[in-house]
Amino acid sequence: VQLQASGGGLVQAGDSLRLSCAASGRASSNYRMGWFRQAPGKEREFVAGISRTGYTKYYADSVKGRFTISRDNAKNTGYLQMNSLKPEDTAVYYCAAAYSGYDVSSVRFDYWGQGTQVTVSN
Repeated sequence: VQLQASGGGLVQAGDSLRLSCAASGRASSNYRMGWFRQAPGKEREFVAGISRTGYTKYYADSVKGRFTISRDNAKNTGYLQMNSLKPEDTAVYYCAAAYSGYDVSSVRFDYWGQGTQVTVSN
């Protein structure tokens, strides 16, 4: 599986962005997906996860109520809708996919995208 993340950019606090993760290779319905982020000097943080069907989701407390993870298996694409962005959301965002496991809060993933930069200014 190859993952291509896109949609990052420079926005102001309070704005919204939608990240996309296009998957190629096996059908996306075969794996759960997730989004991570890493800010300079900080550890990588698991932001959100979604089941193969899209019915079950997980969110980190830091983004709960502001971010929404979703997927369109017909398009082999996952999404991360980010609303009410804050400067502390500034990071490189990575999408990931896993064939194994059903726990959407698991941080174990098999494949990674290249990352897309999100910068939120005051």
